Amino acid sequence: MPSPARLQALQAILQRPPTPVEPAAPLEEIWASDVFGLESMRSALPKGVFRSIQRSIREGRKLDASVSDVVAQAMKDWASARGALYYAHVFYPLTNLTAEKHDGFISPQSDGKAIAEFSGKLLVQGEPDGSSFPNGGLRTTFEARGYTAWDVTSPAWLMRTPNGVTLCIPTVFVSWTGEALDKKSPLLRSNAAMNKQAQRLLRLLGETEIAPVNSSCGAEQEYFLIDASYTALRPDLLLAGRTLFGAPPAKGQQFDDHYFGAIPERVQVFMQDVEAQLYRLGIPAKTRHNEVAPGQFEIAPYFEAANVATDHQQLTMTVLRSTAKKHGLTCLLHEKPFAGVNGSGKHVNWSIGNPTQGNLLDPGKTPHANLQFLIFCAAVIRGVHCFGPLLRAVIATASNDHRLGANEAPPAIISVYLGSQLEDVYNQIKSGHLEGSAEAALMSLGVDTLPELNKDPGDRNRTSPFAFTGNRFEFRAVGSGQSVAGPLVALNTILADSLQWIGDRLEEQLSTGAPLQEAAFAVLKRTMDEHGAVVFGGDGYSSEWHRKAVEERGLENLRTSADALPVLERPEIRDLFQRQGVLTPVELESRFEVYAEQYILAIEVEARLALRIARTQIYPVAMQSLERLSRSLRDQEAIGIQTDRGLAATIADLNSKLVQRSSALEEALAHPPHDTHGHLRHCSDTLMSLIGSLREAVDGLETLVDDDLWPLPTYQEMLFVR
Repeated sequence: MPSPARLQALQAILQRPPTPVEPAAPLEEIWASDVFGLESMRSALPKGVFRSIQRSIREGRKLDASVSDVVAQAMKDWASARGALYYAHVFYPLTNLTAEKHDGFISPQSDGKAIAEFSGKLLVQGEPDGSSFPNGGLRTTFEARGYTAWDVTSPAWLMRTPNGVTLCIPTVFVSWTGEALDKKSPLLRSNAAMNKQAQRLLRLLGETEIAPVNSSCGAEQEYFLIDASYTALRPDLLLAGRTLFGAPPAKGQQFDDHYFGAIPERVQVFMQDVEAQLYRLGIPAKTRHNEVAPGQFEIAPYFEAANVATDHQQLTMTVLRSTAKKHGLTCLLHEKPFAGVNGSGKHVNWSIGNPTQGNLLDPGKTPHANLQFLIFCAAVIRGVHCFGPLLRAVIATASNDHRLGANEAPPAIISVYLGSQLEDVYNQIKSGHLEGSAEAALMSLGVDTLPELNKDPGDRNRTSPFAFTGNRFEFRAVGSGQSVAGPLVALNTILADSLQWIGDRLEEQLSTGAPLQEAAFAVLKRTMDEHGAVVFGGDGYSSEWHRKAVEERGLENLRTSADALPVLERPEIRDLFQRQGVLTPVELESRFEVYAEQYILAIEVEARLALRIARTQIYPVAMQSLERLSRSLRDQEAIGIQTDRGLAATIADLNSKLVQRSSALEEALAHPPHDTHGHLRHCSDTLMSLIGSLREAVDGLETLVDDDLWPLPTYQEMLFVR
């Protein structure tokens, strides 16, 4: 029988009444009803003002400051009519979380009354503290001024709680000296850099009518759900987001019976509640299903413009967490909350395009004849080959290290999967003779009543960290709890750089008088000759690929964040961001300092938690169990019953190891190196090893200590009871 605390939690779960939810409203009625988007603006603004805002959003033109007062008044009236008394400048600091500064519309009057006011000045600019967020030395405590600035390209929305409504305004966040303190500013800059180089290359390819080129994103979000009654009994889940201890249950995911299985009713009610809120916020949630691990699920949206998709992704994480609480659940976005079962990621589907040329990464039915696609896809290949370590660095976190490189997620070696059709096309280019490409086919299922299926010309590869999936690339290594902004900044920037490189070479070829097709083919061949080593279509998990990737192809295997984060300090990475106008050297250095500190803090929190749980919860019950067992053995032996003291000896040995390993971990925590690089390595190589060693002792005790004494909810309970 479980311990009293665990038993009480189980009874609370089994007796919990269903969470009341409102019946689902028709999609047409609720879609974007809480968003002050273009349609709301069209009806609320004078035509001239609306056209000005529309040009800024769709064409990237500079915002006309003279219209801000009119927009602010219309936005306030719209929000107030829906119950809003406050507005919030929402921004995205370097924490992977969302930050908000709330202010009231209230304006006291001389006659003792109050009215609601909101000016263009308040809409356009706010002033939160610039030194209280991670900034990597850009700000100090006595240099506190920071600014938020309205991002007109992302729509405002309403945040609803049971007791009120707040108007939320997306903003960038910068210091008094102008450096970016957030994730949105570099994202907007990276998209502008990519647009500049894409338009130039399209002109070289003969296009004359070219709309602004934008990147798009669709981020698949994986997450775990466990009952909140269990979370309250797990200090490690509360403070670290993952279980530091936990023996594997008799059944995990080995039967493959959870993936795409019937969604549990309680979970489906939660999902429907989440989706109703997302639809009101204009977030196009499209897919929901069980994921591989028990207790794991996924939600995936349609593609959107990258900046809007980033804001929506942050909102999705917020809604998942808050709605889970309402349903008596905890939503876990840690990449590996449970050892021994699959962890969670966030697959970032990324492409680029515009209204005039369409999706620039769509190969069409005859990719060998689609010069525009071949050039842009080759630019991606070159970018990943030149800056693969950067892509690894922007997904480097303490939590994502538990997932990367395991047989559930992409390896830490960044390679590109193209599929057999495109890989063959680019191999033909390397050989100097481009003749054709494989065609799609129909697949007969052998039953007359079943339809023939369209069979794609190439398969998918789930072991690739960066795979082409039909008309986009899927960056599969992004962490579940991460903001997608960092990966998108890196992707846009390396693409901008490669488009510039290809454009320069194409100009050189064209200046010799070579025809466009001949010049483009020469550039394509050179690109693949120099950068084709990053293309790999095999098993990314195999040890043979790891050897060949490093030894024969010169790719880097950056296994941990301590290996990957220093990439941000490399001269070629500094030059890349400076050359494309995305991050200054000072801003880039601040990112390294912030992310290194976050990694160190995360590991040290886990180490202190492991120590406290082992000493104050596990050791006492292990001793109590040993005493109970020893007393039973003595009583049996006293009446002549033959006993086996092996179990008692094993518990005593594990308890001794717990004490010794706790002491070793405490000693290592007390004496870290003082320099950042040494501290990173100390956390990665020493603390993580000691935490793992302590876990072995604790998990061994869990399988032997009396169940009515064990204090922590078990994997069996957390993963299978809800």
